[in-house]
Amino acid sequence: MEWDPKLAVVAIGGNATFPPHIKGTAEEQFEIVGRTCVHLARMIQMGFRLVLTHGNGPVIGNILIRMEMARHRISPMPMDICVADSQGGIGYIIQNCLMNRLRQLEISHPVVSLITQVEVRADDPAFQNPSKPIGPFYTQEEAERIARQTRWEFREDAGRGYRRMVPSPQPVAILEIEAIRELVGTGAIPIAAGGGGIPVVRHSDGGFRGVAAVIDKDLASALLAVGLRAGIFLILTGVDRVALDFGKPSQRFLSSLTAGEARAHLEAGQFPEGSMRPKIEAALRYLDGEGKTVIITSLERSVDALDGGAGTRVLP
Repeated sequence: MEWDPKLAVVAIGGNATFPPHIKGTAEEQFEIVGRTCVHLARMIQMGFRLVLTHGNGPVIGNILIRMEMARHRISPMPMDICVADSQGGIGYIIQNCLMNRLRQLEISHPVVSLITQVEVRADDPAFQNPSKPIGPFYTQEEAERIARQTRWEFREDAGRGYRRMVPSPQPVAILEIEAIRELVGTGAIPIAAGGGGIPVVRHSDGGFRGVAAVIDKDLASALLAVGLRAGIFLILTGVDRVALDFGKPSQRFLSSLTAGEARAHLEAGQFPEGSMRPKIEAALRYLDGEGKTVIITSLERSVDALDGGAGTRVLP
């Protein structure tokens, strides 16, 4: 397959679907995603074909809270099913809002949400060191009680309480990649690998089973972009451009950098964990797979960035 310069995998950040300041009602989410889809529709008007991914941010935490509150009446579900639930709910909101926006513009492109499984290795070291906090904060007493009941692992998080910790293994394969590729070929806009995908491991008989883990959304998106030979990997985040010395008097924004420069800055500690580091790591993963162009920017500047007037481009 040739790399397609007009095919863009767009990794939608949490602020574009569920920013931290909202209560989380359905009405709020539809309104916010509706505004997001205005920008996505403009990309389509520019002639780009899109494949969308998204995080599951606070949503997976809310699912866990509901499950915990109802555990005495309804059997709790394992983590892989919770990730699938978040994919379906967020995917539906994006699908509905984008479909309606395209209809207003008289653009005929089906929008399809695809529940997506992502293979991880059973021997991934992450399973021995759960490091990804999910769900609500608990007191130490609450965490210890729940841990006895469920065998979940808890850890104190930034002085704010205890949170459940789960592994975050590396994605190695997207099981539905052929189906996504076929959807793109029909002119559809797939929404795939939501929340990083449902993590599954391969059995000795060749089958797959879900595991209690979460996959980094940007790394899964990079893997998807390579598998589709998408010429553009667009990572939407909370800032317009990548910066060096972020938050310091010496801060400076970058309009472009090479993979080699990005790797050197990463090794020098320029991009902190939980902030820009996962974006840069995902950019490098895509470029290491012979990808062509990464653009990191905010949702508000995304159209300008595709046109070369904003954002940070990371090039081979």
